[in-house]
Formats: sequence, C-alpha cells, structure tokens
Amino acid sequence: MDSSIYGVSSSKIFLFFFFFSFVSFAITALPQNPSGKSFASSASGQINSNSVLVALLDSHYTELAELVEKALLLQTLEQAVGKHNITIFAPRNEALERQLDPEFKRFLLEPGNLKSLQTLIMFHIIPKRVGSHQWPEPKTGPVKHNTLCNDHLHLTSKSTGKKTVDSAELIRPDDVIRPDGVIHGIQQLLIPRSVIEDFNKRRNLRSISAVLPEGAPEVDPRTHRLKKPASVPVGAPPILPIYDAMAPGPSLAPAPAPGPGGPHHHFDGESQVKDFIQTLLHYGGYNEMADILVNLTSLATEMGRLVSEGYVITVLAPNDEAMAKLTTDQLSEPGAPEQIIYYHIIPEYQTEESMYNAVRRFGKVRYDTLRLPHKVVAQEADGSVKFGHGEGSAYLFDPDIYTDGRISVQGIDGVLFPEEETETVKKPAAVKVASKPRRGKLLEVGCWMLGTLGQDSRFRSCQ
Repeated sequence: MDSSIYGVSSSKIFLFFFFFSFVSFAITALPQNPSGKSFASSASGQINSNSVLVALLDSHYTELAELVEKALLLQTLEQAVGKHNITIFAPRNEALERQLDPEFKRFLLEPGNLKSLQTLIMFHIIPKRVGSHQWPEPKTGPVKHNTLCNDHLHLTSKSTGKKTVDSAELIRPDDVIRPDGVIHGIQQLLIPRSVIEDFNKRRNLRSISAVLPEGAPEVDPRTHRLKKPASVPVGAPPILPIYDAMAPGPSLAPAPAPGPGGPHHHFDGESQVKDFIQTLLHYGGYNEMADILVNLTSLATEMGRLVSEGYVITVLAPNDEAMAKLTTDQLSEPGAPEQIIYYHIIPEYQTEESMYNAVRRFGKVRYDTLRLPHKVVAQEADGSVKFGHGEGSAYLFDPDIYTDGRISVQGIDGVLFPEEETETVKKPAAVKVASKPRRGKLLEVGCWMLGTLGQDSRFRSCQ
C-alpha cells in the first residue's frame, strides 16, 4: 500500500513534480526574444523565404525591386526586417517607367547620387506594420508615421472612401501580406523634399558649369566670324575665341584695321598698340621688335583690331641683343617672322607679379600662344620667371614695360622657339636565323669514307 502525505498518495506527488520539471525544462529550451525582434530572420542572419523582403523582390513591382538592388539596400532592409515588421508602399511599374521625368530618373541612377536613391527608396518604408484596416478615419485627419530615412509620411482617408499616402492614392491595399510585413500598392512615386532639393541643386550647377551645344556661338569656317551677331555687354569679354578672330593665313595683314574706338566702341585698340610701340622705342633696346611689328609685318594693325574687339594680350618682347642672334635662314622662310612673333603673344593679360606668383605656386605653367598648338612653358629660376627650355630659354629681363589693362609687354633676353617633336624611328626587329648544327670532325671523316663507297645517302647525318 502506498504511503500518503496529508491524504495524498506519494506516487501522485512524484508524478506532479516530474511534470512540473519537464515543463520548466521545455520553456527554458525555447529561444528567447527579449527585444521583441521579428522571427522572420533565422539565427544565422539569413532572411526567411516567407519574408516580405523576398516577396517584394519576387513580386510584380519589378521597377521598385530593381531600384532596391541598384541602391545596394538589401543588407539594410534585411536588418530592418530582422528588428521589426515593416510596411512598404510600392509604386506601380507604370509610374516609374513612363510617368517619371527621364532627367530625374537619370539623376537617380548616376553613381554619384547613390545617397539620394537610397533616401528615395527608404522613404517608401515605415518600420511598423500598418494594414489597410488601420488607416485613420476621415474625421480623425492625417496620421504621421516615421520612415526608414528619418522622414515622415501622412496616411489619410477621404469621405469618398479613398485612402492616400501623402499625395499617392492607395490602389492595391494589402497586396502582399507576410508574417514580418505588408506591401501596399500606390498610384505614384513618393519623393522626399531632400531628394528634390538635391536634384534641383545638381541641375542648377550643371546649367552654370556647362554651355549647352544649342546655345554655343556658331562660327562660320569660311569667314571666321559669328553666323549670328551676339550682343555683348560693355566691358565683357568677346564671345568669339581669339583664334577665330584672327585673320586666316600666315600673316594677319588681310584683316582691315578698325577705326578709332573699334566696331563696338569699347576700346581704342589702335591707339593702345601705338602707345606700347612708342613705349618700346623710348624704353630702349627693343627697336628690332618694334620694326618687325610695324614694318616687316602687319601684326601691329591686327593686334589693334583684336584689342578693339575686347581681347587682351601679353607680348613677350625679345630685346635687340636676342634678335641679333637670329640667322638669315630663320627669317627667310615665308611667314617666319609672323610665326616667331605669334609664339611670343599670350592671349591673356599677365603681369610680372601674376606670372611670378603662378610659377611660385605651381612650379611649371604652360601658357597658350597665338601659334597653335604650341605653348610656352614658364617656371621659376633665380628669383625670376624663365620661359622655354634648355638652351633656347629666356628670362624675364625687363618686367612690365607697358601695362594698360588690355596689353601687357614683358621684356625677355632671348627668342623663344617651340620644342620640336622628335619622331622616334622604330628599328626593324632582328630576324633570328637558326643555324644548322655543326658536325664534328669525326663525323665528317666518317661521312667522307661512306661517300667514297657510295653509302652516305643511307645516313641522315651525312645528308
């Protein structure tokens, strides 16, 4: 007979304690979730196949799924799904294919705008489950919900029964339902204000930094003048590049000189050129340069026309000692004097201070010249500015001989010539000729003996 304790048999007490111990062990063996995280993700961090994120990638919202992949947001969304339920507002494909501005779509897909694309997509996701039955009533008014991009959306219901998400109408409520979230189909794409501001800023910068091809001035290749006259404000630089403003040919003589004041009545280039040539003569030591500009060529006339049209120039004037070193061969070729002077004219306004500061800061500076496509190299040397390279270099000898804001004349102690391009001649590759292996003396003697007997043809080494 079983013993009893307070009227209860000991066997029943033993069974009760055994059942209680088994239930406690089963409860402790279950996985704990103290933070309230979703069980959609497994312990290894992989997304469950029944997740709302997997459903989005496999759904008919292909355009949104493609943007999610291009935005490199899969890992971020996996972490969000692992922490809590989410609600995705998915625009229909037509809203992204046809109704979206092509320029705005190109902006989103540019590599430099990845952050804007990520912000746009996370603006469509709120970190909580909101079913269609949880929309606010029309009398309640809009309800604000935070999104994954730290912005907010407003859910509203109208008296007509329509439900909206900000400005987009809800067209497919509860389209995809999963244990860790829900997807609602909406009429159009939702664009946060930050993305719109970024897009407008980039578009404004593009319009400032670049000139559209249709807005660029058209130059007539026959006359080197603008096909359509353009209005230029007083004091503004001319629209036509200085290389097109120059008359074609080896000399600038065919271009007629303008009257006093120039065609636009902005600058009196003819008087300014006369002033700087007179300054060269009075300064002393630059008579040869003045003689080439006035008598040997018509460069002075053309320089006056360019200055009258608003262009600025800097003349590197070799002194008489440097000009005397020129040989007859260097000046006898047709157009040689013009080409020499072209290489000494820089189509920008430079002074001794500006050039010295440039070479001090950048080391070597390449200035454009009127002798295309050659450039003159300037660098710092012995506390001054050195032009050219090697033995054909020249130093800034007499700085700021003439500076009036349009024409700058800098005296140098040498004549500059562009660096001649040396053509590298490729040597033909040597052809290796395989020499026959030389036979030894013993083999030659053996072959000679076999040859006397008429048996050498049977041996390949003797052939």
